[in-house]
Amino acid sequence: MSALAETTVPPEGVAPTSGRNLPLDTRFTLGAEITPQQWAFLDENGFLIFDQVASADECAGILAAADAQAAKWIAAGTKKVYGIPLFRGRGVDGEEFIARQPFNSVFSDYIRDFVHDDRFQPIRDLIGKNTRVGDQEKDGVVLNRYLNVPGSAYPRLGWHTDGLRDIVYMRMPKRMLNVGLHFDRITREDGGLRLIPGSHKQGVKGFLFGKAYFMDHREDPNEVMVETKPGDLTIHDGRLWHRVEKSQHTGQRSLRRSMYLPYLTDEYQPKDENSRTPPYHHIGALVRRFKQLRFK
Repeated sequence: MSALAETTVPPEGVAPTSGRNLPLDTRFTLGAEITPQQWAFLDENGFLIFDQVASADECAGILAAADAQAAKWIAAGTKKVYGIPLFRGRGVDGEEFIARQPFNSVFSDYIRDFVHDDRFQPIRDLIGKNTRVGDQEKDGVVLNRYLNVPGSAYPRLGWHTDGLRDIVYMRMPKRMLNVGLHFDRITREDGGLRLIPGSHKQGVKGFLFGKAYFMDHREDPNEVMVETKPGDLTIHDGRLWHRVEKSQHTGQRSLRRSMYLPYLTDEYQPKDENSRTPPYHHIGALVRRFKQLRFK
């Protein structure tokens, strides 16, 4: 699951109607503010795609910093960071490989400076007043690496909504946003993010029982494949049904990387070396173990 942020409704006086009939593959430009058209598209479909918000050099710098930290954790045998598990599996040559890496901005000044950059102020304004970057909260800034090789911990991710963590804590899912930066050119054959537009408006029954959380990988007739280029920024409502499809390629060609930014508005709750593992990560570990045994 990904870092989340609570979002507001459109600002007072904005009548977001002009974006409701746009094609689902519409790519927007991130400007000084979120436009009424962008508000309308997000409200109707539950997601937005912003074209190449980060440069090639910035993408390379972020990946280099994250890879260097991953190498340190592998060498040290680190299993958890601030209570959050590292998803460890095997890489292209059978080496140890971290597929999900939390708290990247805590351990890299470069990544921390990037996620706090002023260009993201419209995104923070979209989320709500007094929005902050949760560098050391929740799971922090998370980097995902999907790889289709034997022993991979993360070749794909089944259908889910990010509001599951609210259910675990015995509360109804809030309206949330998932903000992701993408590092690779991804087309349909490369796997990648699948969304069901409008599913963020489903009722409680659909939210709880619409699909088998994380176990169901089947294609849905209403899903949309989100094609990305390096530097693209995507936003989707946490209540939206989504999944990550496995690449049709194997080895290095199958690698897909994305980073999720935790923009938060709720009570400040930093984590440290003594933090306990949240219940939803224990559940996730059981699911992954079950799938490993099932397909062994």
